[in-house]
Amino acid sequence: MSGLTTHILDQAAGKPAANVGVRVSRRDGDQEQALAELRTDADGRARLVAGEDLQIGRYRLEFAIGEHFKASGAPVSDPPFLDIVVIDFSVSNTEQHWHVPLLVSPYGYSTYRGS
Repeated sequence: MSGLTTHILDQAAGKPAANVGVRVSRRDGDQEQALAELRTDADGRARLVAGEDLQIGRYRLEFAIGEHFKASGAPVSDPPFLDIVVIDFSVSNTEQHWHVPLLVSPYGYSTYRGS
């Protein structure tokens, strides 16, 4: 199975981050092509790009995490310390599955290439 997916885990609450807005775009030099804008499901997951649409190149994920923490009732600053979390990465092989998880709290995050 190829394609691009994500999974957001809310470390402050200890559960998946449901209904988070995610934007994915493909980048070519100064040009950016929006591919999708969607929300994570109840398990904090989203299928972003189908395998047949995935291309070798540079991508950007934007997570509306400030909105998520405000809606969750978590104590956050106004404006939130983390509002939009941006992850830039590259796809080098379209035959592989690309999974980019986000582990997040109101004041920090980490990511990695998952499986």
